[in-house]
Amino acid sequence: MLKSVLFQPLARVSCAALLLLSLPSHATEPLKLIVPQIGKTPRVQVDYFYRLLDLVMRKTESTDGPFTIETCPGEMSSERSVQEVRKGKSINLIWMVTNAKREQDLLPVRMSLLRELNNYRIFLIRKEDQPRFDKISTIDELRKLNAGLGSQWPDVDIMRNNDFAVTNTLSYSSLFLMLAAKRFDYFPRGLYEVFNEEQSHRDMGLAIEKNLMLYYDAPFYFFVSRDNPALADRIERGLKKAQADGSFDQLLLSVPGFARALEEQHNPRRKLFTLDKSAQVPVRAGMGAH
Repeated sequence: MLKSVLFQPLARVSCAALLLLSLPSHATEPLKLIVPQIGKTPRVQVDYFYRLLDLVMRKTESTDGPFTIETCPGEMSSERSVQEVRKGKSINLIWMVTNAKREQDLLPVRMSLLRELNNYRIFLIRKEDQPRFDKISTIDELRKLNAGLGSQWPDVDIMRNNDFAVTNTLSYSSLFLMLAAKRFDYFPRGLYEVFNEEQSHRDMGLAIEKNLMLYYDAPFYFFVSRDNPALADRIERGLKKAQADGSFDQLLLSVPGFARALEEQHNPRRKLFTLDKSAQVPVRAGMGAH
């Protein structure tokens, strides 16, 4: 049972004020974790990260004390959420794909929240375009097409520095509309998210491409302020306990789209193209799905 109503925004008090209240005045007060409210993405996908945070915090409750988890109302861009955690203004924890800039600004807990499910990418495409993708047998042929991505996602630099054409926008939800409107050719998605997203956007004529897969290292981490190493340590210890006792995998496999993703990861029918992440540069700006 979650310690607070995770999926409802805070009311009557600003996130900044609540964050001040989260500073403990004595040992028996619960530790308050304030995280962003994440909308637009499929609910089952978002809920996983809230449930995982609750799980790993409970693993250390007997040694480190009680906690609560609250959401801050209003959606934040990736860059704003990084800066809010860094400054300690309204939230004190986020989860997202790592990159050099994010690890410079914040303190990562370097344990992947999705195993390797975000490292493997398959594509949402317009359903009628599958014959076009059936003809692709090399990475250079794929490079002739245009990918769509969020402008603040680390993937943009990785793709461009591997000579892919990328169209980007700040709005996650706009990417599906732009794909349907033929503004770009394909939308690379992590294995953990693509099946739920296909279900949510099937009425737009979108489908999962059947033959191709990209691979590059893109782990999801919890991030906290560099001024809060104690919280990072507690989360890391909780994650290790959850992995050791099997509860981490039990939660991961409880999400239908994630279980299917683990099967798809080893699909022998897909051509796998591995990208060079060493070409990545720090993001220029910087939660949507990434």
